Amino acid sequence: MRIQRIPMFALIAFLSCFSALSSVTYAAADAKVVASQSALVNINTASAEELAQKLKGVGMSKAKAIVEYRSKVGKFITVDQLAEVKGIGAATVEKNRAAISLK
Repeated sequence: MRIQRIPMFALIAFLSCFSALSSVTYAAADAKVVASQSALVNINTASAEELAQKLKGVGMSKAKAIVEYRSKVGKFITVDQLAEVKGIGAATVEKNRAAISLK
C-alpha cells in the first residue's frame, strides 16, 4: 500500500500555521499583562497626585487622606486595610483592587 504524501504535508503545514498563530495570541496576552502591571499603583509609595489619578472614585482629598494615614500608621499590609482610611469605603477598595499594588 502506498502512503500518500500530500495529505501528510497538508497536515504538517496546518499544524505549523496553528502553532504560529497560537504564539501570536500568547504574545498579545503577554502585552496586556505588561500594560496592566504598569497601570498598578503602589499605595505604599505613590504620591497623592498619583493616587488621585489612578484610583477610581479617589480625588485629591481622599488621596491626601491615604498618604496621611500611611504616614501615621505605616505601610498598608493588605488592600482591604485601605478601607480604614476616612472617606474610603469597601466599595472603593473593590473597584480598585486590580489596580492596587502593595510592593
